[in-house]
Amino acid sequence: MIVNEKEVKEYLTKSKIGEYAINPYIGCPHKCKYCYASFMKRFTNHSEEWGEFIDIKKTTNKINLERIKGKNVFMATVTDCYNPYEAKYKITRHILEQLVNCDCRLQISTKSKLILRDLDLLKKMKNVSVAISINTLDETFKNDMDRASSIKERLNTLKILHDNGIYTILFMSPIFIGITDWKKIIEVSKSYVNEYWFEDLNLRGAYKYDILKYIETKYPKLYFLYEEIYIKRNKNKLFKMDSEIKNYCDDNKINYSDYFHHEEVINKKENKILGKNNA
Repeated sequence: MIVNEKEVKEYLTKSKIGEYAINPYIGCPHKCKYCYASFMKRFTNHSEEWGEFIDIKKTTNKINLERIKGKNVFMATVTDCYNPYEAKYKITRHILEQLVNCDCRLQISTKSKLILRDLDLLKKMKNVSVAISINTLDETFKNDMDRASSIKERLNTLKILHDNGIYTILFMSPIFIGITDWKKIIEVSKSYVNEYWFEDLNLRGAYKYDILKYIETKYPKLYFLYEEIYIKRNKNKLFKMDSEIKNYCDDNKINYSDYFHHEEVINKKENKILGKNNA
């Protein structure tokens, strides 16, 4: 892992999803095979493979709390603010210490149990929600896809957060059709999840064919389905699954927000406010 410290003007930036974003790091050692954020390499001049570098952002400037008063702040959009290097550098914790008394709506998305370290700060915030990404209950599939916390650890993290009064979101993303057992994930977690987010697999850029090659090798019976959807662009099966998920949630009174089709998320004005908690 190539680690560098980088001076930045500030942590806060405008965002297409939410209203403001805070990304304490550039790059992410979780190295998710499907990570859309790998496009960041085009802007950061990194020649290293995505997942093999991380820049530690540092600044002496405080976050302008007036600027985000009453606004939605999403942490983080193109990295995981609780990647393993956070344990050492504590950039995320330093940011949360500034936001404790801020009158903003803060949403944190992560795949790491490390967020529990900051439970003391989260419990002091009056409008915070935490989304944990889970798209499988199969640890082998998870290990094939990323280097983040285990599924068991992520579910336990959701439970502990919920038990401590934090608004919990299970972010089911990306959903691999034929592989992600979305119904079972809901059933095992619904007692400690306040809301579910759903998003399909968005294949673009260099990793598209890496994922398709993985499917062809590990799930050969599903390859033609993926070819139909992601090469021939026939998304009828995805639309059908989307409807099944929404109908199931409606019938079972499951609280959810549907961001299923990735390309539509950033184009809808209402997605400046993410989730039922911030509506």
